[in-house]
Amino acid sequence: MKTISRLTKTTFQRISRNPYHSVGAVFVMFLTFFVGGIFILISVGSNQVLNYFESRPQIDAFFKDGSSQEDIDTLEKKLNDTGLVSEIRFISKEEALEIYKERNKDDPLLLEFVSADILPASFQISSKKIEDLDQLASIVTKEEIVENVVYQRDLVQTLSNWTKTIRNIGIVVVVFLLITSVLITLIVISLNISLHKDEIETMRLVGATEFYVRTPFILEGIFYGVMAAVLATVFIWLLFYWVSPFLEGFLADIPILPIDQRVFLYLFLAEGATGIIIGALGSYTATRKYLKV
Repeated sequence: MKTISRLTKTTFQRISRNPYHSVGAVFVMFLTFFVGGIFILISVGSNQVLNYFESRPQIDAFFKDGSSQEDIDTLEKKLNDTGLVSEIRFISKEEALEIYKERNKDDPLLLEFVSADILPASFQISSKKIEDLDQLASIVTKEEIVENVVYQRDLVQTLSNWTKTIRNIGIVVVVFLLITSVLITLIVISLNISLHKDEIETMRLVGATEFYVRTPFILEGIFYGVMAAVLATVFIWLLFYWVSPFLEGFLADIPILPIDQRVFLYLFLAEGATGIIIGALGSYTATRKYLKV
């Protein structure tokens, strides 16, 4: 325990003696974790938005007036037999009227002359995969009882493409910043080794072990990583709560807010672990290359 205490004390003494080096290393690692954390939250949020729209009815097939229940049941069976459908919901004229009233409850003029008789019955169809929307839409379009078909292929496909693009860009940017962080840590620790060469030489003369000489530098790198992770998580948390009112208005009915506070805890744990690995790796590489014990 005394040895650990001494090593920790030595570590913080060296950090305090070279504050500009420490600030530079922490700042670069902070940028890495901040940008990485933002991309992670955006990616998770984009996936949730995509899942929300994928779970919604993606095809609305409106029936002609006078369509028989037998013909409607036949079409439902035909669609289910394709194996492409995750859900089919029949909306009667009365249900269509209730939905219309709910959506336009704030505008009485739109409700005044609308009755169930003038609204069509319909199917709300959800596919298992986005790629199957064209095939399902083609099937219902050819049916004589179907008057009109509306589906959200472009919206969902666009969201899917955006999600993949954000994920790929995030991976490239974060990997680049991680490599930069390791190199900056290596450079800072190497400079500190050079600045403390007299102290290291004295430690060698009094019989200090390799572990005792190297460990403070490795702890220094770990400190940079953990401190950067803490700062990045705090800034991300503050930024999120600053933009939350705008997001709530923009996302409207999409149920992804308020976000679970555990997300930020998991984010900190992940970034903290990554910071320890980056700091230890950069410091260990520097001590192996520049510190001859």
